[in-house]
Formats: sequence, C-alpha cells, structure tokens
Amino acid sequence: MSQNTDFSLIEKQAQRNERIRKILTYVLLTFWALIVLFPFYWMILTSVKSYSVYNSEYIPKLYTLAPTLQNYHDAFTAVSLGRYFLNTLIFTLVTTALMMIVTVLAAFAFARLKFRGKDLLFTLFLSLMMIPNELVIITNFVTITNAGLRNTYTGLILPSVTSVFYIYLLKENFEQIPEELYKAAKVDGTSDFKYLWKVMLPICQPTMVTIAILKVIECWNSYVWPRLITDDEAYFLVSNGIQEIRENGFGRENIPAMMAAVVVISIPLIVLFLIFHKKIMAGVSRGGTKG
Repeated sequence: MSQNTDFSLIEKQAQRNERIRKILTYVLLTFWALIVLFPFYWMILTSVKSYSVYNSEYIPKLYTLAPTLQNYHDAFTAVSLGRYFLNTLIFTLVTTALMMIVTVLAAFAFARLKFRGKDLLFTLFLSLMMIPNELVIITNFVTITNAGLRNTYTGLILPSVTSVFYIYLLKENFEQIPEELYKAAKVDGTSDFKYLWKVMLPICQPTMVTIAILKVIECWNSYVWPRLITDDEAYFLVSNGIQEIRENGFGRENIPAMMAAVVVISIPLIVLFLIFHKKIMAGVSRGGTKG
C-alpha cells in the first residue's frame, strides 16, 4: 500500500514538473514572439497614422484612434511603386526559373554522372563559397558594364542565375536516392533527362520548393547589385525604390508614408512564407539529412 502511495506521489510530482516546464516554455516563446513581431506591428501602426498625428506625438503611442489609408494611396501616386513592383516581379520570376534549371542540371551531373575529375571539380566549385561577395560584385560589375548591359533586365538577371549553395543542397538530396534506381533505369534504356524528370525531381520536390522559395525571397530583397547596375528609374526594383521614395518621393520626414510603402513591399514575402513555411523547413531538413 505504501509503495503504491509513493508511486502515486512520484507520478503526480512528475506531472506537476511537466506542467511547469510547459508553462515556462510557452511563456518564453510568447515573450520571444512579441519581441520578433513588434517591429511588424509598429510598421503597420505607423503606416495608418496621418502625418500630422505622427508628428504631434512627442511620446510614440502604441495605438491610434484615427487610422487612415491615405499613406497607401500616396505610396502608389507619389512615386512609380507599381513600376517597381513589375520590375521586381519580372526579375524574380525569370531569375528563379533560370537558376532552377542551372541548379537541377548541375546537381544531377555531380550526383549521378561519372566523369574524370568530378570530385576535384566539385571541391573547386565549393571553394567559390569562400570568395567574399564584394569581390564577385566588382567582377560582375566590370563584366556587365563592358558588355553594355547596364540598365537592362539581362544585366540584372545574369549574375544571379547560379548558386553554389543551392547546387550543393540539391546534390546532397539527389545522392540520398538509391543509385540502384538509376542503374535499373539505364538498363531499361531510360535517358538521363527522363530519369531526372520522372524519378529524381518528384522525389526531391520538397527541396526543390524550398530552393525556389528561398531564391524568390533573395531576389525580392536584392539591393546591392540592382542599385549598382541600374541608375535608370525604369529598371528600379522595390528595394531600390524605397531609397528613391525617401529621396524624391515623400521626403525624409514623412515616415508614415514610407512605412506604408514598406508594408506594401513586404506583404508578398510574408504571405509566401506563411503559405510555404512548412515546406521550407521540410526541404532544408531533408537536404541536410543522409540516409
């Protein structure tokens, strides 16, 4: 009887400790979420405040009693924000499509094809990740300028159609597929391209989706290269457009209108991440797991 009582007490204590652990975990996660999400809340809040209300607040308030959408109207009328969106959409879709083609073919070649010097070539290829981006940007700028491709979509897109990291990630994913499938397909007379299209890509779909989404985010947020290679407003992206808005659109003091433009620019990426965040996590974890 005493043993049963002791066991019951121990079980109750364990359950109590587990509840305390969960409560502390949720409290810490909630606190961290508030810290992470507060800048987004402040951005949206500021974007719905009028210019006069914002300037009259000596101590910024965490709410507003008179929200307005005028700032969003100004975001599309004071500058060519719609044009910036179109440029960014073209740049993002074309760059991502070309990069996916290059990445898939390169990863397949390194994962399945056999040719002399493959390991050495892949090692040298990975060593490119050690080169600082600033050096690559300088080289690309000189090449694109000498080719007369400044202020063109081609000049914007070409330097971004390859990624050593994405090729490495997809190659590791391809190598998880048993090689026996490839040998059996070759015995049946299946071409390399058909095997890649019918077998490898469907199996590696989570990683493919992850790479595509990450590239879209990368292109949408691209700033240094577009700013360097374009000085014609007709080819500005949304990231460059923010600076143009600040300098020649609303002015440096009109923070609410600036915040409205930032909200409009941020919405597509936020929606994209909310829809595909599970696939992103699954693809990254799958790509980095052997066996």
